[in-house]
Amino acid sequence: MAFVTRQFMRSVSSSSTASASAKKIIVKHVTVIGGGLMGAGIAQVAAATGHTVVLVDQTEDILAKSKKGIEESLRKVAKKKFAENLKAGDEFVEKTLSTIATSTDAASVVHSTDLVVEAIVENLKVKNELFKRLDKFAAEHTIFASNTSSLQITSIANATTRQDRFAGLHFFNPVPVMKLVIKTPMTSQKTFESLVDFSKALGKHPVSCKDTPGFIVNRLLVPYLMEAIRLYERGDASKEDIDTAMKLGAGYPMGPFELLDYVGLDTTKFIVDGWHEMDAENPLHQPSPSLNKLVAENKFGKKTGEGFYKYK
Repeated sequence: MAFVTRQFMRSVSSSSTASASAKKIIVKHVTVIGGGLMGAGIAQVAAATGHTVVLVDQTEDILAKSKKGIEESLRKVAKKKFAENLKAGDEFVEKTLSTIATSTDAASVVHSTDLVVEAIVENLKVKNELFKRLDKFAAEHTIFASNTSSLQITSIANATTRQDRFAGLHFFNPVPVMKLVIKTPMTSQKTFESLVDFSKALGKHPVSCKDTPGFIVNRLLVPYLMEAIRLYERGDASKEDIDTAMKLGAGYPMGPFELLDYVGLDTTKFIVDGWHEMDAENPLHQPSPSLNKLVAENKFGKKTGEGFYKYK
């Protein structure tokens, strides 16, 4: 399944109405900003489905690591997809990798791209500065999209002059496996339809929603995870029993504490803190002492070797 979140238009000027009725953009060339886990995953699925891709990050070392990770992931895909034809699998990997270029200068590569997908740090100021700069160099038709999981898309789009060509396009981790993708108030119908087509071309199943905090999945998932922590903090049940109960009773592949460690406790805290700042009275958005303590100790979960559980 794939997930596109869309913010429906509230008001449109005559010029944007004309734009909305114009021909959809067929996305062929994609620029992905951010070579981390999400950015590399987006670059991989775009390249594997026939798109030319430029992956951008700050240093060549980061990009080399990203390219290596993409190759390893592609070989896993090829092993399953071409189990009976290893040569075809190798050709698939090489062909996909050949369509991914890298750059450390985003402004120099966005002039000819159809879509810019941002997957950098979850910091509104940093995202705004990036898009404000790229807005000056990108072509008129270029669509901008953010992969943010918690920030308001409208707040990012307002840093540009192309609010009608700006949307949320949220992929879930791991991108090559999980098929979930997001969109805003000023986004034109043309842009929305272009992104829906692009998502389908990636093999995803896009869904749409308004530009609401957490969109659909995180809006439901994060309060569930936080309530699991509160259950544990009150001493109502152990984290092991809570995980087991949700796996056996609800059929979830992971219990909430396993999922928290997989997602990253720092990421969860960032989302909850942001929501709490926006709506401090909401009981669903209250901070957690145990989560705050673990994050303060740099115990973020699997990526650091310890979170609610220890990993070796």
